[in-house]
Amino acid sequence: MRAPTASPELFASLTDDVVASGSETVAVATPSTGETLHELPRSSADDVRDAVARARLAQLAWARAGFAERRRVLLRAHDLLLDRADLLLDLVQLESGKTRGQALEEVYQAASVTRYNALSARRVLRGRTRRAGVPLASTTRVRYRPKGVAGVITPWNYALSLAAMDVVPALAAGCAVVQKADDQGALSILALRRAFIDAGLPEALWAVVAGPASEVGEALTDQVDYICFTGSTATGRKIAEKAGRRLVGASLELGGKNAMLVLDDVDPEQAAADAAYACFSAMGQLCVSTERIYVHRAVAAPFTKALVERLDGATLGSSLDYGADFGSLATAAQLERIEAHLDDALAKGATVLAGGRPRTDIGPWFFQPTVLTGVTPDMRVYAEETFGAVASLFLVDSEEEAILAANASEYGLNASVLTRSRRRGRRVADSLEAGSININEGYRGTFGSVDAPMGGVKASGLGRRNGPEGLLRFVEPVTVSTGILPLPRSGRDFGLVAGPFLLLARVLRAIRRR
Repeated sequence: MRAPTASPELFASLTDDVVASGSETVAVATPSTGETLHELPRSSADDVRDAVARARLAQLAWARAGFAERRRVLLRAHDLLLDRADLLLDLVQLESGKTRGQALEEVYQAASVTRYNALSARRVLRGRTRRAGVPLASTTRVRYRPKGVAGVITPWNYALSLAAMDVVPALAAGCAVVQKADDQGALSILALRRAFIDAGLPEALWAVVAGPASEVGEALTDQVDYICFTGSTATGRKIAEKAGRRLVGASLELGGKNAMLVLDDVDPEQAAADAAYACFSAMGQLCVSTERIYVHRAVAAPFTKALVERLDGATLGSSLDYGADFGSLATAAQLERIEAHLDDALAKGATVLAGGRPRTDIGPWFFQPTVLTGVTPDMRVYAEETFGAVASLFLVDSEEEAILAANASEYGLNASVLTRSRRRGRRVADSLEAGSININEGYRGTFGSVDAPMGGVKASGLGRRNGPEGLLRFVEPVTVSTGILPLPRSGRDFGLVAGPFLLLARVLRAIRRR
């Protein structure tokens, strides 16, 4: 394994950027060995309040700077991200345990999101003329005002790309950001921020805090003008309640129990390759990963054989190169969660088709990609989000049965359909209850489409990131009307114009004028 680009000196330099007034730190381990990677400062509630106050002042100037200046800074940051790709790849791997290839997806996504928002903000958010209520009597225009300071709470699993997907559109829209980084993903976030600061972004405009959710997360949701959260449904509900009481907006990407439908016309080998990656990229520690596979009985035998062979032959590792197919779980807590779900399922009669055991010979939190069959509703793995390394395979006898089974979940984040027929795939997709649906791919088609909205339905969240929708969440529309002709102000005035007004309404209907 080659030596990492990152160093302890760099770690210390990056963590100095955390807003923290005290001396308390927490040790953060690397999944490859379980040893301490760096010490991360702890922020307090007062640190959060101070960061928000400074961000408010910086936001005033940033909003006045205009689209052209914001575009210039963001495009320069985009270039720096690509220049620093090796460093960012190293940090993502060292913090998360991902393979090099899966880290590359994050770096590419962060650059794509930055470029998209830099080039799209003016088009999406520029003021527009709207039809006035009474044509010729007035003009109406809608403009967009930045909401102010956005709070962003980013998890550890895809820290780099998820940070970019929330922070960058907020900056492009003219907002400031105070971001709570998870301990396990803080270095990636801080390196992302450093590229933007070096590109010319005012330091106070994007602040990073770190610490326990009970203190730092609560303080953040109490202070900001809009909140973005990615994480569990249980925590998302609490954040939504607090945002509702404060009458501020929120976008919430929450849990998933994502389904893949393998139809009876697939190429079993290709479908198995797609399913393996959809389930076990980042060891399944991704909100849009597949955890339920519904395979038509007609192709079940060759598909299952190909899937097991592919997983049994996969290379697990944490080297800083492209040699491994799958990486490590991120933390000891993740390993415990997966083993608890697996033990419960096996005790109640499930069968292991592939995997099923830890690989401590490679690293402390490595676990074989695991596929179960015989999973029943009384098992935790049946309906709960496992979030890592375990997927369940179910046989179905028809397309309709697969659709009903896929929709029989409280979640609705991502789904996928494997079929030789794109028309059939689109037809099945139209029946699935999910915020994003991929045909002949697991999740990357929708996840990487930065011009299209991404989010969940049902218990999988509220709001959307990416696309114009991802920008519009950070602004308030303001309607400005300018009078040209005087409108009636007295009973006599209304009497004089009543007939012409009603005639105007009929004319507008006749010419189909909205």
